[in-house]
Amino acid sequence: MAAFSKYVTAKNSSIAGAILLVLYKDGKKDRAAVDRIFFLRILRILRIMVPQIFCMETGYLILIAVMLVARTYCDVWMIQNGTMIESAIIGRSTKDFKTFLFSFIRFMPVIALVNNFLKLGLNELKLRFRERLTKHLYDQYLQGFTYYKMGNLDNRIANADQLLTQDVEKFCNSVVDLYSNLNVFIDIYNSLRPIGKMTVTEQRYEGEYRYVNSRLITNSEEIAFYNGNLREKQTIHTTFKKLVDHLHNFIFFRFTMGFVDSIIAKYIATVVGYLVVSRPFLNLSHPRHHHSTQSELLEDYYQSGRMLLRMSQALGRIVLAGREMTRLSGFTTRITELLKVLKDLNSGKYERTMVSQQKGEYGFLTLVPGKGEIINRDNIIKFDHTPLATPNGDILIRDLTFEVNSGTNVLVCGPNGCGKSSLFRVLGELWPLFGGQLTKPERGKLFYVPQRPYMTLGSLRDQVIYPDTIEEQRRKGISDQVLKEYLDNVQLGHILNREGSWDSVQDWMDVLSGGEKQRMAMARLFYHKPQFAILDECTSAVSVDVEDYIYSHCRMVGITLFTVSHRKSLWKHHEYYLHMDGRGNYEFKPITEETVEYGS
Repeated sequence: MAAFSKYVTAKNSSIAGAILLVLYKDGKKDRAAVDRIFFLRILRILRIMVPQIFCMETGYLILIAVMLVARTYCDVWMIQNGTMIESAIIGRSTKDFKTFLFSFIRFMPVIALVNNFLKLGLNELKLRFRERLTKHLYDQYLQGFTYYKMGNLDNRIANADQLLTQDVEKFCNSVVDLYSNLNVFIDIYNSLRPIGKMTVTEQRYEGEYRYVNSRLITNSEEIAFYNGNLREKQTIHTTFKKLVDHLHNFIFFRFTMGFVDSIIAKYIATVVGYLVVSRPFLNLSHPRHHHSTQSELLEDYYQSGRMLLRMSQALGRIVLAGREMTRLSGFTTRITELLKVLKDLNSGKYERTMVSQQKGEYGFLTLVPGKGEIINRDNIIKFDHTPLATPNGDILIRDLTFEVNSGTNVLVCGPNGCGKSSLFRVLGELWPLFGGQLTKPERGKLFYVPQRPYMTLGSLRDQVIYPDTIEEQRRKGISDQVLKEYLDNVQLGHILNREGSWDSVQDWMDVLSGGEKQRMAMARLFYHKPQFAILDECTSAVSVDVEDYIYSHCRMVGITLFTVSHRKSLWKHHEYYLHMDGRGNYEFKPITEETVEYGS
C-alpha cells in the first residue's frame, strides 16, 4: 500500500485515497435493518423535520390522522349504503333504490373532500419534511469549507449531490407513506394524474436545483478560495425556494382538480354503474329475471363480478408494511451517515486512508492532520518548518520554511505534481496543516485566481463582485462607475456596453471566452483588493500588454502576488522565486539576472 501511494502525485491523491479506502473498508459498510438502531435514527431525524410541538408539520400530521379516520368512516358508510342499494335492486324496490342512490349522490362531495384533504396533507407533509431536512443539511454542508472537505479530504461519502437531492426526497416520501400506511385501515386511493404543464415546470425546477448543486461540487475549490460558501448557499436556497413554491402551488392545484376528478371520474361512474346493473333487476318486463327467484337473483348478481372486486383488496398488507419499512431503513442509514460526516467535518475531523509513515530520503515522518498551528497576522505569509503533504499523507516537501512580506511578489515554479497547488490549498486552509507554523492573514484577505475562473449564476455585476451581493457592494461604498473602471482596466468595458446593464443575466461560463473569463477574474481581484493574491496560470489566455498592466496595477494598489506561470515575461514583476523540484526539495531565492536566465 505504501509503495502504491509513493507514486501518487498531489493531482491524483483524491483518486488514490478513494481506492485505498475501498481496500481498507471493504465489507465494513453499515447495513440497513429494521431494528432498535433504525428507530433511534428515525427519531433523531424526525426532531429535525418536526422541530417543535406547535408547528405546521404537526398540524399536517394531525390532519392526515383525522382524514384517515374520516376516510374509514366514509368507506364503512359507502359499504353500508352500497349494500342497501344492492338490496333494493335485488328486492326490486324502486323506492328504496332511489332513496339510497340519492343519498349516495348527496354524500359524494363529502367523500371527495375527505380523499383530497388526505392527499393534500400527505403531499404537503412530504414537501415540508423535505424543506426542513434540506435546509438543515445545507446549513451544515455550506458551513465554512465543509462542502470542499467532503469531496476532497473525507472519502466516506462520494455522492453528496445525490444524498442532498434525491435521497432526501425519497426519505421524506417514504416516512410519510409509512405513516399513512400504518394508520389506514382500508386502502387509500393514492393515484395522482400528471398534469402536463405544471409537471414540466416541476421537472425544470428540479433540474435547476440539481444543476446548482453540481456546480458547487465541480467548482468547490475555486468557491472555497473565494470564501463563497454563504453566497452559494443563498443561490441554492433561492433555487430551492422556487421549486418549493411551485410544488406548494402544484399540491393545491391537484387538490382542486382531484376533488372534481373524484366526483366525475369515480363517483359519477359509480352511479352509472349502479344504473346499468339495476336495469335487468328493476325492469319487470326484462325477460332475464321475469320468473327468477330471490336466491337466483342473488346468485346472478354476485356472479356479475362482486367477488372479483373484493379479491383485489386483501393482498399483501403485512408484506407492504414490511417492505416499506425496509426501504425506509436504507434511506435512514444514508441520511444518518450524511449527518454524521457533516458533524465531523464541521468539528475539524475527517476520515481518510492515511499513508502515516514514509521512509526514504526523508526518514520516517508521522503525519497528524491539524497538528500544525495557524497564526493570523496581516501583511505576512510565513511557513515555519511545515511539512507539505496531501490529505492522505503523501509527503511533497518534508520541511518548508520561507517568509514573504507585503510588497514582495513571489513566482512559484516547478514540474507538475511538485506541490504548487498543494501549497495554495494549505494557504487557503482547504487542506490541514500537518505540523509547524503557518503565519498568514485571515482568509478574506487572501484571494485566489485560478486558470479557469468560476463564473457564478447571476448578473454581470455578480461576476465582478462575487462572492459579495449588491447590498455588500453598496455597504462598501463602491459605485457602479468604479466597477466600470475595473472592467475598463482589463479591457472588458465592451461587455457592459454590449449587455446594456449591470443586471443583465447570462450563462457567463458559455458567453465569455477563456481570455474574457480570466480578465473578469482580475477585475474581481481589483474589486476585493486583498493583501495577497494567488495567480494560478490565470493570465495564460491574456495578451502580454494586458498582463503587464494587470501586474503593474496590482503593485500600485498594494496587492502582493504569488504567481504560477511559465511565461518568461512575468519574472520582471517578481522579487523572489520558489522552485520545487517534485522530489521533496525546494529553493526560495531572490530573482536576479542569472535567475531569469536559469528560469528561461
